[in-house]
Amino acid sequence: MIPFNELRSVTSAQPYPLVFATVSGAHLYGFPSSDSDFDLRGVHLLPLTELVGMEPGVQTIEASGMRAGREIDLVTHEARKFFGLLLKPNGYVLEQLYSPLVVQTSDAHKELRTIAGGCITRRHSHHYLGFARTQWSLFDKERRVKPLLYLYRVLLTGIHLMRTEEIEANLVTLNEDARLPQIPELVERKMGGPEQVRLDDADVTFHHREYARLAADLESAAVESVLPDRPTSGDALNDLLLRLRLEPRPRSGGEAIRP
Repeated sequence: MIPFNELRSVTSAQPYPLVFATVSGAHLYGFPSSDSDFDLRGVHLLPLTELVGMEPGVQTIEASGMRAGREIDLVTHEARKFFGLLLKPNGYVLEQLYSPLVVQTSDAHKELRTIAGGCITRRHSHHYLGFARTQWSLFDKERRVKPLLYLYRVLLTGIHLMRTEEIEANLVTLNEDARLPQIPELVERKMGGPEQVRLDDADVTFHHREYARLAADLESAAVESVLPDRPTSGDALNDLLLRLRLEPRPRSGGEAIRP
């Protein structure tokens, strides 16, 4: 159960208005443990006075703390920085933007979700392949369930994105189509124990073979994808950013922004 009221109390205390805040991490991916942190990600909007002066405003805000015995980690990027990341093959920001676990939203958030469809390209396959390599290295070294689940999650997310043009970050949902028989047991072991649970008896050869197979599937899906090679939403993002900058908005943190 996600304590949305507790999470909203964190976002409402932020110093700048938020375009959105969503839940990311293990809760988004479909395999939170009982001790998993709550990872909040979002976009804040600086006032013009902090954008046009000699000192640049804060582009990334990080805050963490304990609420009801659970750590909550919040990271927000300033709108211009986040929009720039959308124009790169960065799957993280897409997953944050399209997360269905919404803590705080706004009209601008809804518009941004529409515009960002034009930011998705076949080059996002490189993001997921690179992330998968990192997770395999971690698993190969530590033999823990967590990096192995992240490995399968990013590969299936990338394949799904190349084939459907849609962001889906929940491994359980992704596996409804992929039907990998090892996933339910891995998810159960992760959710039933602490974050550091290990696979002492892991069949490394099997998982390496699956990694290689799915990585090849992702590469093939990228070649066959109808997605463009470059984003097409640059002008629309610029227009939205100008409206967010120039039109009146609330001064206090946590209130909805209406461009």
